[in-house]
Amino acid sequence: MATTDKCCSIVPYFKVQDGKMNDFKKVCEEFVARTSSESECLYYGFVFNKDIAHCREAYTNAQGVLAHIANVGDIIEKALTLSELVQFEIHGPKEELDQLKEPLKDLDITYFELEYGFRK
Repeated sequence: MATTDKCCSIVPYFKVQDGKMNDFKKVCEEFVARTSSESECLYYGFVFNKDIAHCREAYTNAQGVLAHIANVGDIIEKALTLSELVQFEIHGPKEELDQLKEPLKDLDITYFELEYGFRK
């Protein structure tokens, strides 16, 4: 049975430069503050393991993803002065991912297609 879930999750992993974790975490606070106003955001937060930071984030659909990227573009640039984006995935149903591939074509993204499941 196919899913009717339209949710898209962004899965970025950042390798933070030596000695820059405290500065990076301040940027994370900016991300969270700015993203908290986005109506299409389902959840958002940062988790850490040594020098790797991961942003847990999901949006109701592809348009929510695009709105988020437009909203935080300047903060992404700031984060990338302190870190390297070492992995970047977007997970979601094919019809939503298809809406992202053209506008995000210049980014190195691995797309994962959701085929089965549900969201409550």
